[in-house]
Amino acid sequence: MTIKRVISPARLRKVPTQFSWVDQRLVQHRHIERCDAHAAALYLFLVTVADAQGLSYYSDAAVAQRLSMETQRLDQARRDLIRANLIAYDRPFYQVLDLAPPSEHVVDSSVGSVAARLARLHEALRKSSS
Repeated sequence: MTIKRVISPARLRKVPTQFSWVDQRLVQHRHIERCDAHAAALYLFLVTVADAQGLSYYSDAAVAQRLSMETQRLDQARRDLIRANLIAYDRPFYQVLDLAPPSEHVVDSSVGSVAARLARLHEALRKSSS
């Protein structure tokens, strides 16, 4: 069994006052596997710059410049994230969405709808009790 140890105690991460880190469900629920490198880069950028509600409003030009990405590639990455249900977009606003359980685990879409609503209700109840 591997024993974990902090490599650099002086650089131990702390939750920043302005917001928090990337949600671990991005990997645990395999959302990241539905993204190519460009979409993942855009998602990381949006998570980093978003406010507590997940909102940001960087222009396409600013995002493309910061990510060294062509405008057409940025458009595709944005479409990919929307299709993966990771972000919502209404120019000029981006919203990073809560990570719902991936729909690929559901066989029947009617069951998936109910299961997704139950999962959201369970999460809301969990949050309200803490």
